[in-house]
Amino acid sequence: MATTNDLKNGMVLKLDGGELWAVVEFQHVKPGKGGAFVRTKLKNVLSGKVVDKTFNAGVKVEVANVDKREMQYSYRDGDDFVFMDTETYDMVNVPAKTVGDAANYMLENTLATVAFNEGSALYVDLPAAAELTIASTEPGLQGDRSTGGTKPATLETGAEIKVPLFITTGERVKVDTRSGEYLGRA
Repeated sequence: MATTNDLKNGMVLKLDGGELWAVVEFQHVKPGKGGAFVRTKLKNVLSGKVVDKTFNAGVKVEVANVDKREMQYSYRDGDDFVFMDTETYDMVNVPAKTVGDAANYMLENTLATVAFNEGSALYVDLPAAAELTIASTEPGLQGDRSTGGTKPATLETGAEIKVPLFITTGERVKVDTRSGEYLGRA
């Protein structure tokens, strides 16, 4: 247990019947009249929904213990993704629902941060950019290279992204793992 006076960015709170919320921002406010309060912006750890919530100063809140571990993606086992803890070499199955869109940018041996709470995986966080190979794309038209147009391309993971017309099948490219945007050649 902690009080609202102890809040810090990144802290994870257990509110509203056990839901986990990460503190994105907080601000202590002491108006001239009335009691002090804490204005916060909270992000739901599982759904990603962001809400504004105001607490009275000094109110007790339950802090959730979130353990973030560096893990290596090993292989897919049915609907689960199997990760190996890089320190203890333990294998952990993480459901596809928890991995979410990160699966589009993960190859075997990809390092990721996996967050756990009470033994269950909450989310998988990849590095900001991944280097992947273009599995297939249509050839660009000659003379179209300076127009700045894009075309669809399929990555080796099966995800589809938009790339510039000059990119060809077999090239390695950098992809933003949060938005799925092409960042450049690798």
